[in-house]
Amino acid sequence: MGIARAAAGLFVSRGLRATRAEDIAQAAGIAPRTFYRYFATKEEAVAPLYAAGAQRWAEAVREAPAELSVPEALEHAVRHTLTPGAGVSAASWEWVRTLIRLADSSPALGKVWAEVCRDSERVLGEVLRERALRERVLGDGGLEDGVLGDGGLEDGVLGDGGLEDGVLGEREVRGSDGTDNVAAPVATAELRFAAAVASAAVRTAVEAWVADDRRASGPGGPAELALRNLGVLEGFPWAGE
Repeated sequence: MGIARAAAGLFVSRGLRATRAEDIAQAAGIAPRTFYRYFATKEEAVAPLYAAGAQRWAEAVREAPAELSVPEALEHAVRHTLTPGAGVSAASWEWVRTLIRLADSSPALGKVWAEVCRDSERVLGEVLRERALRERVLGDGGLEDGVLGDGGLEDGVLGDGGLEDGVLGEREVRGSDGTDNVAAPVATAELRFAAAVASAAVRTAVEAWVADDRRASGPGGPAELALRNLGVLEGFPWAGE
């Protein structure tokens, strides 16, 4: 992360083209060979900063109060990560603006940004799966109505193959008599699609914001744009209903 911050500082102050990997190494206080031990190119050096923002967003969805629905958890995460001062300072958002603008103008840096966004979708997919599973397990009537079934915990949740074949399987949960007690929260394709949709709502909001010089807070800021995008998705089957 220290190398990433040094790279970002040079990219912002000097520009991407004028910055060499050796310059980043010097700014970070390391030898060039140490730089190349971590990163193959100078553009890759800022990947940890891109990834930190994406990880913060996914973790905010994971840590949203359990009683919130998936859309509410997504909105909660937006407010806690895209509002200046809540997740990232206003000054840091100006760095974000420059780095994403550079990604738009540099194919090499754009590839790094795209790879981080793809990895973020995968992480968010796991988070959404956890939340959907929690909702399905609890059910409308609590734990007993959600998972136990007539045969108790083993027949209701575990199935013959244990927890993975029971609740965590891709299609369904069956008791010892073969009846379907609890459907799995989502199929893999649905889960990936939901994560991609949610990620795109946030990513495009941030990319739209960096396209001009609007402030990071208030109308037209990344949080407001992301919430607007999520609002368009009212009724989307986040849990594969």
